[in-house]
Amino acid sequence: MMKAMNRDDAGARHMADDQGHDVVVVGAGAAGLNAALLLGRARRKVVVIDAGEPRNAPAQHMHGFLSRDGLPPATLLELGRAEIARYGVRFLRRRVEEIDHGFSVRLEGGEVIDARRVLVTTGLRDELPDLPGIRERWGKDVLHCPYCHGYEVRDQPLAVLGTHPGAVHQALLLRQWSDDVIFLQHTLSLTAEDRERLEGRGVRIVEGAIGHIVVEGDRVRGIELADGRAVPRAAVFLFPRMVPRDELLTRLGCAKNDTGWIVADRTGRTGVPGVWAAGNVIDPRAQVVTAAGMGSAAAFAINADLVDEDVQHAIEQRRATGAADR
Repeated sequence: MMKAMNRDDAGARHMADDQGHDVVVVGAGAAGLNAALLLGRARRKVVVIDAGEPRNAPAQHMHGFLSRDGLPPATLLELGRAEIARYGVRFLRRRVEEIDHGFSVRLEGGEVIDARRVLVTTGLRDELPDLPGIRERWGKDVLHCPYCHGYEVRDQPLAVLGTHPGAVHQALLLRQWSDDVIFLQHTLSLTAEDRERLEGRGVRIVEGAIGHIVVEGDRVRGIELADGRAVPRAAVFLFPRMVPRDELLTRLGCAKNDTGWIVADRTGRTGVPGVWAAGNVIDPRAQVVTAAGMGSAAAFAINADLVDEDVQHAIEQRRATGAADR
Protein backbone atom coordinates (compact mmCIF):
# COMPACT_ATOMS: atom_id res chain seq x y z
CA MET A 1 0.00 0.00 0.00
CA MET A 2 1.31 3.41 -0.95
CA LYS A 3 2.60 5.70 1.75
CA ALA A 4 0.63 8.93 2.10
CA MET A 5 2.41 12.00 0.75
CA ASN A 6 3.68 14.69 3.06
CA ARG A 7 1.56 17.70 2.17
CA ASP A 8 4.41 20.00 3.23
CA ASP A 9 6.82 18.48 0.70
CA ALA A 10 8.96 21.12 -0.95
CA GLY A 11 7.57 22.07 -4.34
CA ALA A 12 4.00 20.90 -3.64
CA ARG A 13 1.61 23.77 -4.30
CA HIS A 14 -2.03 23.46 -3.26
CA MET A 15 -4.26 25.40 -5.60
CA ALA A 16 -5.84 28.09 -3.45
CA ASP A 17 -9.30 27.68 -4.98
CA ASP A 18 -9.23 23.90 -4.97
CA GLN A 19 -9.86 23.34 -1.28
CA GLY A 20 -13.08 21.48 -0.64
CA HIS A 21 -13.55 19.61 -3.90
CA ASP A 22 -16.09 16.84 -3.54
CA VAL A 23 -14.71 14.65 -6.33
CA VAL A 24 -11.63 14.46 -8.51
CA VAL A 25 -12.21 12.50 -11.72
CA VAL A 26 -9.01 11.24 -13.30
CA GLY A 27 -9.56 10.60 -17.00
CA ALA A 28 -11.89 12.38 -19.41
CA GLY A 29 -13.20 9.69 -21.71
CA ALA A 30 -16.85 8.71 -21.85
CA ALA A 31 -16.82 7.26 -18.32
CA GLY A 32 -15.14 10.23 -16.67
CA LEU A 33 -17.12 12.89 -18.51
CA ASN A 34 -20.48 11.22 -17.93
CA ALA A 35 -19.71 10.85 -14.24
CA ALA A 36 -18.68 14.49 -14.05
CA LEU A 37 -21.90 15.51 -15.82
CA LEU A 38 -24.07 13.72 -13.26
CA LEU A 39 -22.03 14.98 -10.31
CA GLY A 40 -22.07 18.54 -11.64
CA ARG A 41 -25.85 18.37 -11.98
CA ALA A 42 -25.94 17.12 -8.38
CA ARG A 43 -24.22 20.43 -7.49
CA ARG A 44 -21.02 18.77 -6.41
CA LYS A 45 -17.70 20.57 -6.76
CA VAL A 46 -15.85 18.48 -9.33
CA VAL A 47 -12.61 18.71 -11.25
CA VAL A 48 -11.75 16.44 -14.19
CA ILE A 49 -8.08 15.86 -14.97
CA ASP A 50 -6.94 14.24 -18.21
CA ALA A 51 -3.57 13.67 -19.89
CA GLY A 52 -5.05 13.71 -23.40
CA GLU A 53 -4.27 10.14 -24.50
CA PRO A 54 -7.61 8.53 -25.45
CA ARG A 55 -7.47 4.89 -26.49
CA ASN A 56 -9.69 5.41 -29.53
CA ALA A 57 -7.76 8.40 -30.89
CA PRO A 58 -6.68 6.48 -34.06
CA ALA A 59 -10.29 5.68 -34.97
CA GLN A 60 -12.09 8.01 -37.37
CA HIS A 61 -15.56 7.16 -36.08
CA MET A 62 -17.22 5.42 -33.15
CA HIS A 63 -20.30 3.24 -33.40
CA GLY A 64 -22.95 1.62 -31.24
CA PHE A 65 -23.75 4.77 -29.24
CA LEU A 66 -27.40 5.73 -29.64
CA SER A 67 -27.75 9.23 -31.19
CA ARG A 68 -23.95 9.42 -31.63
CA ASP A 69 -23.36 6.57 -34.07
CA GLY A 70 -20.62 7.49 -36.55
CA LEU A 71 -19.42 10.51 -34.58
CA PRO A 72 -15.62 11.06 -34.48
CA PRO A 73 -14.36 10.15 -30.97
CA ALA A 74 -12.69 13.54 -30.56
CA THR A 75 -15.99 15.29 -31.26
CA LEU A 76 -17.75 13.31 -28.52
CA LEU A 77 -15.10 14.35 -26.00
CA GLU A 78 -15.28 17.98 -27.11
CA LEU A 79 -19.06 17.98 -26.69
CA GLY A 80 -18.72 16.30 -23.30
CA ARG A 81 -16.25 18.88 -22.00
CA ALA A 82 -18.58 21.68 -23.08
CA GLU A 83 -21.52 20.02 -21.32
CA ILE A 84 -19.76 19.55 -17.98
CA ALA A 85 -18.55 23.15 -18.06
CA ARG A 86 -22.18 24.32 -18.02
CA TYR A 87 -22.52 22.81 -14.55
CA GLY A 88 -19.38 24.37 -13.13
CA VAL A 89 -17.14 21.31 -13.52
CA ARG A 90 -13.51 22.28 -14.04
CA PHE A 91 -11.37 20.54 -16.65
CA LEU A 92 -7.58 20.37 -16.50
CA ARG A 93 -5.38 19.01 -19.27
CA ARG A 94 -2.73 17.61 -16.98
CA ARG A 95 -1.20 14.32 -15.91
CA VAL A 96 -1.83 12.92 -12.43
CA GLU A 97 1.32 11.57 -10.86
CA GLU A 98 0.09 10.41 -7.46
CA ILE A 99 -2.95 10.09 -5.25
CA ASP A 100 -2.69 9.67 -1.50
CA HIS A 101 -5.30 8.32 0.86
CA GLY A 102 -6.34 11.88 1.86
CA PHE A 103 -7.23 12.35 -1.00
CA SER A 104 -4.57 14.69 -2.33
CA VAL A 105 -4.06 14.42 -6.06
CA ARG A 106 -0.61 15.49 -7.18
CA LEU A 107 -0.32 16.77 -10.74
CA GLU A 108 2.67 16.90 -13.01
CA GLY A 109 4.44 20.11 -12.08
CA GLY A 110 3.71 19.87 -8.36
CA GLU A 111 0.19 21.25 -7.93
CA VAL A 112 -2.01 19.35 -5.49
CA ILE A 113 -5.80 19.16 -5.50
CA ASP A 114 -7.70 17.88 -2.46
CA ALA A 115 -10.97 15.96 -2.71
CA ARG A 116 -13.31 13.87 -0.60
CA ARG A 117 -13.67 11.11 -3.23
CA VAL A 118 -11.75 9.94 -6.29
CA LEU A 119 -13.00 8.36 -9.50
CA VAL A 120 -10.35 6.85 -11.80
CA THR A 121 -11.33 6.39 -15.45
CA THR A 122 -7.90 6.18 -17.08
CA GLY A 123 -8.81 3.39 -19.52
CA LEU A 124 -6.38 0.93 -21.05
CA ARG A 125 -3.73 0.75 -23.73
CA ASP A 126 -3.61 -1.67 -26.64
CA GLU A 127 -0.30 -3.47 -27.07
CA LEU A 128 0.02 -4.46 -30.72
CA PRO A 129 2.10 -7.27 -32.22
CA ASP A 130 5.41 -6.19 -33.71
CA LEU A 131 4.51 -6.64 -37.36
CA PRO A 132 5.26 -4.00 -40.02
CA GLY A 133 2.22 -2.02 -41.10
CA ILE A 134 0.00 -2.74 -38.11
CA ARG A 135 0.61 0.35 -36.01
CA GLU A 136 0.36 2.67 -39.01
CA ARG A 137 -3.07 1.35 -40.00
CA TRP A 138 -4.43 0.74 -36.49
CA GLY A 139 -7.96 2.08 -36.15
CA LYS A 140 -8.28 2.59 -39.91
CA ASP A 141 -8.32 -0.80 -41.68
CA VAL A 142 -6.38 -2.78 -39.08
CA LEU A 143 -9.14 -3.23 -36.53
CA HIS A 144 -10.11 -4.93 -33.31
CA CYS A 145 -13.83 -4.88 -32.48
CA PRO A 146 -16.31 -6.46 -34.92
CA TYR A 147 -19.18 -4.65 -33.21
CA CYS A 148 -17.40 -1.32 -33.64
CA HIS A 149 -16.13 -1.76 -37.21
CA GLY A 150 -17.63 -4.91 -38.72
CA TYR A 151 -20.51 -3.17 -40.46
CA GLU A 152 -18.18 -0.73 -42.23
CA VAL A 153 -16.22 -3.62 -43.83
CA ARG A 154 -19.22 -5.92 -44.39
CA ASP A 155 -19.15 -8.28 -47.37
CA GLN A 156 -15.44 -7.60 -47.96
CA PRO A 157 -12.53 -10.08 -47.80
CA LEU A 158 -11.30 -9.99 -44.20
CA ALA A 159 -8.34 -11.49 -42.36
CA VAL A 160 -7.88 -12.30 -38.68
CA LEU A 161 -4.31 -12.50 -37.39
CA GLY A 162 -3.44 -15.37 -35.05
CA THR A 163 -1.45 -13.25 -32.64
CA HIS A 164 -3.64 -13.73 -29.53
CA PRO A 165 -5.82 -16.58 -28.17
CA GLY A 166 -8.86 -14.32 -28.51
CA ALA A 167 -8.39 -14.25 -32.29
CA VAL A 168 -10.29 -17.53 -32.77
CA HIS A 169 -13.47 -16.10 -31.25
CA GLN A 170 -12.90 -12.91 -33.22
CA ALA A 171 -12.84 -14.85 -36.49
CA LEU A 172 -15.99 -16.76 -35.57
CA LEU A 173 -17.73 -13.46 -34.87
CA LEU A 174 -16.63 -11.82 -38.10
CA ARG A 175 -18.41 -14.40 -40.24
CA GLN A 176 -21.52 -12.48 -39.17
CA TRP A 177 -20.37 -9.61 -41.41
CA SER A 178 -18.62 -11.36 -44.30
CA ASP A 179 -18.65 -14.72 -46.08
CA ASP A 180 -14.96 -14.31 -46.89
CA VAL A 181 -12.96 -14.54 -43.67
CA ILE A 182 -9.56 -16.18 -43.39
CA PHE A 183 -7.61 -16.98 -40.24
CA LEU A 184 -3.86 -16.48 -40.51
CA GLN A 185 -2.47 -18.86 -37.93
CA HIS A 186 0.92 -17.15 -37.63
CA THR A 187 2.42 -18.34 -34.31
CA LEU A 188 -0.84 -19.31 -32.60
CA SER A 189 -1.33 -22.98 -31.73
CA LEU A 190 -4.80 -24.19 -32.67
CA THR A 191 -6.49 -27.09 -30.95
CA ALA A 192 -8.45 -29.68 -32.89
CA GLU A 193 -11.61 -28.06 -31.51
CA ASP A 194 -10.46 -24.63 -32.72
CA ARG A 195 -9.95 -25.96 -36.22
CA GLU A 196 -13.28 -27.72 -36.25
CA ARG A 197 -15.13 -24.60 -35.12
CA LEU A 198 -13.38 -22.31 -37.60
CA GLU A 199 -13.86 -24.66 -40.52
CA GLY A 200 -17.44 -25.37 -39.51
CA ARG A 201 -18.13 -21.65 -39.49
CA GLY A 202 -16.66 -21.29 -42.97
CA VAL A 203 -13.42 -19.60 -41.93
CA ARG A 204 -10.44 -20.71 -44.03
CA ILE A 205 -7.23 -21.35 -42.08
CA VAL A 206 -3.95 -20.23 -43.66
CA GLU A 207 -0.82 -21.57 -42.01
CA GLY A 208 2.56 -19.87 -41.96
CA ALA A 209 4.13 -16.89 -40.23
CA ILE A 210 3.04 -13.38 -41.16
CA GLY A 211 5.65 -11.12 -42.75
CA HIS A 212 3.96 -7.72 -43.01
CA ILE A 213 0.77 -5.88 -43.83
CA VAL A 214 0.67 -4.73 -47.45
CA VAL A 215 -0.34 -1.07 -47.69
CA GLU A 216 -0.79 0.75 -50.99
CA GLY A 217 -2.49 4.06 -51.67
CA ASP A 218 -3.17 4.71 -47.99
CA ARG A 219 -5.14 1.51 -47.49
CA VAL A 220 -4.56 -2.14 -46.65
CA ARG A 221 -4.31 -4.40 -49.67
CA GLY A 222 -3.49 -7.65 -47.90
CA ILE A 223 -0.89 -9.60 -45.97
CA GLU A 224 2.40 -10.99 -47.17
CA LEU A 225 3.55 -14.13 -45.36
CA ALA A 226 7.15 -14.72 -44.36
CA ASP A 227 7.55 -17.23 -47.20
CA GLY A 228 6.48 -14.62 -49.77
CA ARG A 229 2.88 -15.72 -50.31
CA ALA A 230 0.45 -12.83 -50.77
CA VAL A 231 -3.03 -12.90 -49.27
CA PRO A 232 -5.21 -10.08 -50.71
CA ARG A 233 -7.57 -8.60 -48.10
CA ALA A 234 -9.54 -5.38 -47.68
CA ALA A 235 -9.27 -5.19 -43.87
CA VAL A 236 -7.40 -6.94 -41.09
CA PHE A 237 -8.57 -7.75 -37.57
CA LEU A 238 -6.39 -8.58 -34.61
CA PHE A 239 -6.87 -9.00 -30.89
CA PRO A 240 -4.48 -6.69 -29.00
CA ARG A 241 -3.10 -7.30 -25.55
CA MET A 242 -5.15 -4.97 -23.36
CA VAL A 243 -3.27 -3.45 -20.45
CA PRO A 244 -5.23 -1.37 -17.91
CA ARG A 245 -3.83 2.02 -16.99
CA ASP A 246 -4.44 1.25 -13.33
CA GLU A 247 -1.17 2.32 -11.71
CA LEU A 248 -2.89 5.00 -9.61
CA LEU A 249 -5.37 2.43 -8.33
CA THR A 250 -2.82 -0.24 -7.51
CA ARG A 251 -0.67 2.26 -5.63
CA LEU A 252 -3.70 3.12 -3.52
CA GLY A 253 -3.99 -0.56 -2.63
CA CYS A 254 -6.91 -1.58 -4.85
CA ALA A 255 -6.99 -5.36 -5.27
CA LYS A 256 -6.95 -7.21 -8.59
CA ASN A 257 -8.77 -10.37 -9.60
CA ASP A 258 -7.22 -13.53 -11.04
CA THR A 259 -7.23 -12.06 -14.56
CA GLY A 260 -5.30 -8.96 -13.51
CA TRP A 261 -8.09 -6.39 -13.44
CA ILE A 262 -9.09 -4.15 -10.53
CA VAL A 263 -11.89 -5.56 -8.39
CA ALA A 264 -14.93 -3.26 -8.22
CA ASP A 265 -18.65 -3.67 -7.60
CA ARG A 266 -21.43 -2.75 -10.04
CA THR A 267 -21.07 0.93 -9.19
CA GLY A 268 -17.30 0.94 -9.62
CA ARG A 269 -16.59 1.03 -5.89
CA THR A 270 -13.19 -0.53 -5.20
CA GLY A 271 -12.01 -2.13 -1.99
CA VAL A 272 -10.36 1.13 -0.90
CA PRO A 273 -12.83 3.48 0.84
CA GLY A 274 -13.54 6.59 -1.20
CA VAL A 275 -12.05 5.24 -4.44
CA TRP A 276 -14.16 4.38 -7.49
CA ALA A 277 -13.18 3.26 -10.99
CA ALA A 278 -15.13 3.04 -14.24
CA GLY A 279 -14.69 2.24 -17.91
CA ASN A 280 -11.90 0.29 -19.57
CA VAL A 281 -9.58 0.63 -16.58
CA ILE A 282 -11.67 -2.10 -14.92
CA ASP A 283 -13.50 -3.67 -17.89
CA PRO A 284 -11.72 -4.36 -21.20
CA ARG A 285 -15.03 -5.23 -22.88
CA ALA A 286 -16.66 -1.85 -22.28
CA GLN A 287 -17.48 0.10 -25.43
CA VAL A 288 -17.90 3.87 -25.38
CA VAL A 289 -21.60 3.69 -24.54
CA THR A 290 -20.93 1.09 -21.84
CA ALA A 291 -18.21 3.20 -20.29
CA ALA A 292 -20.55 6.20 -20.21
CA GLY A 293 -23.11 4.11 -18.32
CA MET A 294 -20.45 2.93 -15.89
CA GLY A 295 -19.53 6.55 -15.23
CA SER A 296 -23.17 7.36 -14.54
CA ALA A 297 -23.49 4.46 -12.07
CA ALA A 298 -20.31 5.54 -10.30
CA ALA A 299 -21.55 9.13 -10.03
CA PHE A 300 -24.84 8.04 -8.41
CA ALA A 301 -22.96 5.90 -5.89
CA ILE A 302 -20.36 8.57 -5.12
CA ASN A 303 -23.01 11.23 -4.53
CA ALA A 304 -24.97 8.87 -2.27
CA ASP A 305 -21.81 8.14 -0.31
CA LEU A 306 -21.14 11.86 0.08
CA VAL A 307 -24.72 12.45 1.22
CA ASP A 308 -24.28 9.80 3.92
CA GLU A 309 -21.10 11.53 5.07
CA ASP A 310 -22.78 14.95 4.99
CA VAL A 311 -25.66 13.66 7.10
CA GLN A 312 -23.34 12.06 9.63
CA HIS A 313 -21.30 15.26 9.88
CA ALA A 314 -24.46 17.31 10.40
CA ILE A 315 -25.62 14.94 13.17
CA GLU A 316 -22.26 15.17 14.92
CA GLN A 317 -22.31 18.96 14.72
CA ARG A 318 -25.87 19.05 16.04
CA ARG A 319 -24.94 16.80 18.96
CA ALA A 320 -21.84 18.87 19.72
CA THR A 321 -23.85 22.09 19.67
CA GLY A 322 -26.50 20.53 21.94
CA ALA A 323 -23.87 19.37 24.40
CA ALA A 324 -22.28 22.83 24.48
CA ASP A 325 -25.66 24.47 25.21
CA ARG A 326 -26.30 22.29 28.21
